[in-house]
Amino acid sequence: MKTNLAEDVTPVTDFRAKATELLQRIKKTRRPLILTHRGRSAAIVEDVKEYENRLERLDLLEAIVRGLQAAEKGELVSHKDAMRKLDDLLKA
Repeated sequence: MKTNLAEDVTPVTDFRAKATELLQRIKKTRRPLILTHRGRSAAIVEDVKEYENRLERLDLLEAIVRGLQAAEKGELVSHKDAMRKLDDLLKA
């Protein structure tokens, strides 16, 4: 979810005072909260499900890049060989 800079930036002192309320807002909006300290960004608080989804998307994108790099190097296997290897892995 895209951050709304008008609403999603909070000083760390406000976060301490309103942690429960702000955590509920994060869960409801699914937007991260940017914490500031002395006027500078210091940390991001994010809903756990959103964080896990972000990690899964990153893993998928990295796998795609590895596949594209392998294809560029000619390191490809036939569909038949790939399916055989998958079957072997699933049987192990």
